[in-house]
Amino acid sequence: MSEINTSRLGKRKAKRKKQIIIMTSVALLIMVAFTSYGIHLYSKADSVLSNAYEDDGKEKSDLRDTVVDPKFDNVSILFMGVDSSEKRKNEDSARTDALMLATLNKDEKSVKLLSIPRDSLVYVPKVGYETKINHAHAYGGHRATIETVENILEIPIDYYMTVNFEAFIDVVDSLDGIKMDVPYEFKELNSKDKKNAIHLKPGTQTLDGEEALALARTRKLDNDIERGKRQQDIIKSIVKRAASIDSILKYDDMIEAVDGKLKTNMLSSEIKSFVSYGTSGKNLKIETLTLDGQDYQPDSTYYWQIDEIALEDTKEILQKHLDLNKSQAKADSTAEEAADTTN
Repeated sequence: MSEINTSRLGKRKAKRKKQIIIMTSVALLIMVAFTSYGIHLYSKADSVLSNAYEDDGKEKSDLRDTVVDPKFDNVSILFMGVDSSEKRKNEDSARTDALMLATLNKDEKSVKLLSIPRDSLVYVPKVGYETKINHAHAYGGHRATIETVENILEIPIDYYMTVNFEAFIDVVDSLDGIKMDVPYEFKELNSKDKKNAIHLKPGTQTLDGEEALALARTRKLDNDIERGKRQQDIIKSIVKRAASIDSILKYDDMIEAVDGKLKTNMLSSEIKSFVSYGTSGKNLKIETLTLDGQDYQPDSTYYWQIDEIALEDTKEILQKHLDLNKSQAKADSTAEEAADTTN
């Protein structure tokens, strides 16, 4: 093992940072609830979403010419797993321990899900210098994180959701666990910071919330990229489990699991518009992506250095999925028509 990798492993063991999964599935679970059994769930989900809504003062992304409507437009959602809890009481100063970006294409009824390594070395506009991307939230909350991601990928971030690890545990438990293939044996902290409280062995098995969290955050025997892939697999497993027939009667518990632990700039009416992705008569297509790169440790601090060529390819994929060129051409045409009318 190289000196850099040895140093990385030592630092990971010393810090024991909690790693949490971005709850893309939270939005999808709530969306499913709107098509389920009756007024009770509809009303309850609507109440939870209303409590989760926060007006951050921005009507649209600075990279958009017009306000988007998810009923008609392709949109993006940034999911932020924040390292905060009632025990820590650090919501305002917490870092994002995981980031995932979802782009949704209305015509294709497809989703592209990009995992962004937490140690990625990037330029953070809020502070004006390069640092780890997970620091952005501590410097300026969700807005600083959004600005950083937009600067990296050159696409608009239309919506965001932030959630802490407690919601993830409760959602998985409300489903009576999820089936996952554990790649190797490992021991990990639980959500109460108890050392080696979770002990998993390799193989396909049903995990409860604490065990799923441990699988989502561990990277002792691999790296951020592999951890991101595991998180994406966990999301798919949660969505599959939630959509199964025997989970319908569990939607009540799922909605309660995120109550008070979720923040978003999406109105409940906007979230309802995503129902069509799951009821289009075909399986929802979710393609997972990663940001390729390499280990980088110029001094005592470890970073993930994003590969610039791979980054350009990722930008192109996401921009095409959002049809940004088409949207820009339409906006330009509208502006020209308005100008002609004025003249």
